[in-house]
Amino acid sequence: MKISSASPLVRRAALLALAVSLALSGCGGDKSGQGADPAKQAAVDKDGKPVADKAAPVPVEVARVGKGPISASYAGTANLEAPGEAQVVAKSSGVVLQILVEEGDQVKTGQVLARIDPDRPRLEMERARANMRKLENNYRRSRELLASKLVSAEASEQIRFDLESAKAGFELAQLELSNTNIVAPISGVIAQRMIKPGNLMALNAPAFRIVDVSQLEAVLNVPERELATLRAGMPLRMAVDAIPGKTFTGRVDRISPVVDSGSGTFRVVCAFEGGGTLRPGMFGRIEIVYDQRRDALTMPRVALLDDEGEPAVFVVRDKKAVRTPVVLGYINGELAEVRGGLKEGDDVVTAGKVAIRDGSEVEVINAVAASPAEEAAVAQAAAK
Repeated sequence: MKISSASPLVRRAALLALAVSLALSGCGGDKSGQGADPAKQAAVDKDGKPVADKAAPVPVEVARVGKGPISASYAGTANLEAPGEAQVVAKSSGVVLQILVEEGDQVKTGQVLARIDPDRPRLEMERARANMRKLENNYRRSRELLASKLVSAEASEQIRFDLESAKAGFELAQLELSNTNIVAPISGVIAQRMIKPGNLMALNAPAFRIVDVSQLEAVLNVPERELATLRAGMPLRMAVDAIPGKTFTGRVDRISPVVDSGSGTFRVVCAFEGGGTLRPGMFGRIEIVYDQRRDALTMPRVALLDDEGEPAVFVVRDKKAVRTPVVLGYINGELAEVRGGLKEGDDVVTAGKVAIRDGSEVEVINAVAASPAEEAAVAQAAAK
């Protein structure tokens, strides 16, 4: 047999091709999945079928439904007013000689506030007094002459009429003299002084403004739908922007029986005790309480869902959020009364509502405060 000289070259080429093929097959990925990263493999069940990843629980905050007091009220805003207020005017003209009070001073009824120059009214009074005395003497002599038949009865009566007129003139002059003292018509505090010493006062010109701050009022214009619920004497609370953190109490003083046809409202006058920190003109936020329940089932108002339709909340049961319709009663501030759908001790979701649906698994991340009944039970157990 004859062997070609090219045969060794062919064999070496074939061996090189076989080595390259084996190397490539060893470096390639395992088609069956063996040798792959276990973390990158999809989860499978016992039958080898892929299993979907389980969703993580949604973190939420809850509050416990419990029993406590709640009230029904109407809220409104109004400015405080002083029902007792007087504009003091000068009843006599003249130059102001003396001012006896200043703004902020407490005054009483009849107290002298300022004095006007009394010289001219005093002289007028003295002239009226002299004229009256002259007519008194004339009338006395006429009566004596009438008894002696020396004058007629008509002449004596004319002198009597002149005497009565002179007495009235004298009393008027006395009044004009007394009007040179500007006096307080009511008790209260001087809110404004409009005169200065040396000013020439005209008749009926304003001199002072007095405000009685012993009682203050605020007028609310209430919608007519509240007419059947509000009554005189009801208690009320008021917060004033000028005095934050403090609540003032008062009462409904009177209610207008007439509803304004234009606005559909009626006037409610609220009365407050003055003399303290409250001042006329302050802006107040008033709440009239017309019903109270001391042992009502309540929950935070923020737990109510924002969607339209019947009121509902998410209740946490077995670590799942359950959408539960509720029947509401009074709603006051941050509390809502529950008349049906929940029981005492239920935990309602207050934060995280937008991220959950009915049946979503949740994780409570806040410490839930005990209800008043639970606190009482714990206290009784501790006492034993």
